[in-house]
Amino acid sequence: MTGGADRGLGRRTVLGGLAAAGFGLLGTRGAQAGEGLDRIRQRGSLSVGVYEDMPPFNVKGKGLDVDLAKALAERMGLKLQLLPFPAGEKMDDDLRNMVWKGHYLGYGPADVLLHVPVDRPLMVANPQVSIFAPYYRERVMIARDLQQVPVMDSLKVFAGKPIVVPGLSLAGWLMLGADDGAYREQLKTKVADGVEAARLLQRGECVAAVGLASELESVLGNDSRYAVEVLPIPRAPHDGWVVGCAVKRDAADLADAVKAAMDGMAQDGQLASLYQKASVSWRRP
Repeated sequence: MTGGADRGLGRRTVLGGLAAAGFGLLGTRGAQAGEGLDRIRQRGSLSVGVYEDMPPFNVKGKGLDVDLAKALAERMGLKLQLLPFPAGEKMDDDLRNMVWKGHYLGYGPADVLLHVPVDRPLMVANPQVSIFAPYYRERVMIARDLQQVPVMDSLKVFAGKPIVVPGLSLAGWLMLGADDGAYREQLKTKVADGVEAARLLQRGECVAAVGLASELESVLGNDSRYAVEVLPIPRAPHDGWVVGCAVKRDAADLADAVKAAMDGMAQDGQLASLYQKASVSWRRP
């Protein structure tokens, strides 16, 4: 299951209106975005689409993907024109609205969209876009209080103990079905995401929190009282999934420039540094 699928299960709620962070200024359709590299260089700025309300990647204009967008624009010798947007019902909607067409409400498309699952079926279903330049591997993980649960060889060590997991997510779906539903009664599922789950763990309201690696680590990554490990469930995607970039299919020169910039950041350690700043382990795709 991909990151897009996880969001479709409810990881990111679909917002009813435009975000307050400047759609009117940044989201002009047509000549302002979705152009070839020459026109973008003439304009002097790169329009980058990033998801709204997606910790730790973007929360109110701050986060990992915001920092990555800035670094990408700098690598390409351009100013950043950030285009935050609310997630659609499906990844296909996001690609249409933010990459190749634009939203009917008048914002988008961007030149580049970040956090796109590098997934073959998604590519085939959306021939209008190019999906490329993978930059991070996401996983479903579990964090535990080492004082209460010092060793974990299976989920059985949590029997009868409170576990927090966002119910409308891939993590929630996996935990509800784990060991034939053995942990259903002890799950606390009314949280928005793994970030909130991790904070409840820190406050002592549970012994374990389940969510995405990026979510859990952004809260607990520098706290030695907790361990964050791969969720020990056979049905969990242990290799996770990879996210990358997307541009219009006919913007081959732009795709080449973005890929070169992303490859450079991976090779010289800038990507790892950006993630370390957010207490998240950068996992090479």
